[in-house]
Amino acid sequence: MDDFYNSLPAEEDPEDIYGGLRPEMAKAMNSLKDEIDRFRKETMERDLDDPVDHVLARIKDEDSMIDKLSRKKLPINARSALCEVHDAIGIRIVCPFINDVYAVSEYLRSRRDLEIVLEKDYIKQAKENGYRSLHMIIREKHGFFAEVQIRTISMDTWAALEHAMRYKHDIGGNTELIARELKRCADELASTDLSLQTIRDMIRQAK
Repeated sequence: MDDFYNSLPAEEDPEDIYGGLRPEMAKAMNSLKDEIDRFRKETMERDLDDPVDHVLARIKDEDSMIDKLSRKKLPINARSALCEVHDAIGIRIVCPFINDVYAVSEYLRSRRDLEIVLEKDYIKQAKENGYRSLHMIIREKHGFFAEVQIRTISMDTWAALEHAMRYKHDIGGNTELIARELKRCADELASTDLSLQTIRDMIRQAK
């Protein structure tokens, strides 16, 4: 990692926070997506079912990265953007069932060309607001970090709606009530996820 870190520009570049490395970042991001596609293909050949509903990937835009570095009081340069924070590359993997989430994470852990730097399981231990997802910080073979979020369809739907309602609207004095209702909805969806997993297991056993 030291060689990768030292190779990154330490000076501020008002034209590009990533120091001209966007093409290499895009290659790293697409390589990670290829890993997921490989896992999907292997699983479907074995089990017929696709363990992934869809995958979204992005490179954090310039303004968002600069804002994050500023909030963390870090230098505004490529070294900070690519090594001090780990979500310049972001990948979201949305799965039909809970077991698929853990199957994807296990596959990523098994890859020798990937280093799992950090893992946080917000499914087994949900956040206070009800948010659920499995987060992994991965360092791929070229040195780039990526934040990978793996969640079910219902978890993803809740997170998207929660973000839209809380961050795009002035909710006034109803903050506490809305937070409670959002948490209740998250818990109900989590219960539904478990029920759907049970039904799926029953169907597979019947086969």
